[in-house]
Amino acid sequence: MRAVLVVNPKATATTAAGRDVLAHALASQVKLEVVETDYRGHAMAAAAKAAVDGVDLVVAHGGDGTVNEVVNGLLAEGASGAVPKLGIVPGGSANVFARALGLPRHPIEAAHQLLLAIAEGRGRTVGLGKVTTNCTPGRWFTFSAGVGWDADVVADVHRKRGKRASPALYARVAVAEYLRPSQGKQRLTVQLPGQEPVSDLRLVFVSNTDPWTYLGGRAIHLNRGCSFEGGLGVFALTSLHLPTVLRHLTQAISRKGETRGRNLLRLDDVDEIRVTSEEPVRVQCDGDLIGEPTVVTFQSVPRALTVVI
Repeated sequence: MRAVLVVNPKATATTAAGRDVLAHALASQVKLEVVETDYRGHAMAAAAKAAVDGVDLVVAHGGDGTVNEVVNGLLAEGASGAVPKLGIVPGGSANVFARALGLPRHPIEAAHQLLLAIAEGRGRTVGLGKVTTNCTPGRWFTFSAGVGWDADVVADVHRKRGKRASPALYARVAVAEYLRPSQGKQRLTVQLPGQEPVSDLRLVFVSNTDPWTYLGGRAIHLNRGCSFEGGLGVFALTSLHLPTVLRHLTQAISRKGETRGRNLLRLDDVDEIRVTSEEPVRVQCDGDLIGEPTVVTFQSVPRALTVVI
């Protein structure tokens, strides 16, 4: 088996010693090439080259951003045909995709599980989401995307690059964004297949799995019926008034995790979601800001990729 290990040395939980141990362990089972990323898009380019070269496995060692780049590189030519399998050894602060797959949070434990999966030929084929806008090409996402408030939070966190991207930082930025006078002024319209458009929405979350994300050790649920084997989940609010936000936040972080009530549009297992806005609005996928379009389309792509797990 030929494999490429893509390492983001700047990720929160990656170390030179850990990378060397992982590379040595993988090299005992596969013919290995190691790529350390040193610029934005490097992981994507390395994974795309691996796909063209016919490599069997690409292992991403980093955070959600590194995993997202690797996935987009692997699927640069689409999900049809022979695509290398994906391996993940978490190295970031959140590691949402890896955790949603049930992988251990500790890199050493995750590496051990990966080696066992390689030896036993185990894999899980998962569906992914794809987002296309009127100003950017298609972008794959593994666990979530969003239009509005959450994308504004991502943009602010990206501007604070000197600080560690921790759950606490995201929480502080989310509160600050909420309190801004301009927050919630965008008017979004959602079009779902076979249904009348729903207008005057303030934010739209799109999930490819559940939990949608984590607040430290606590899972946050927006679409309980969403999974890697089904379609996308949509969670949208018609109001960002404090009682509405607090009610749905409380539901989302509860153990039951069932969101319901007024001012809410929520559906699971959706094939396509189209969001439009009269003014440019920020869009994020897997925690990465991808632009400020006026038209966004989210598509569910079943059985897009196999993860060695």
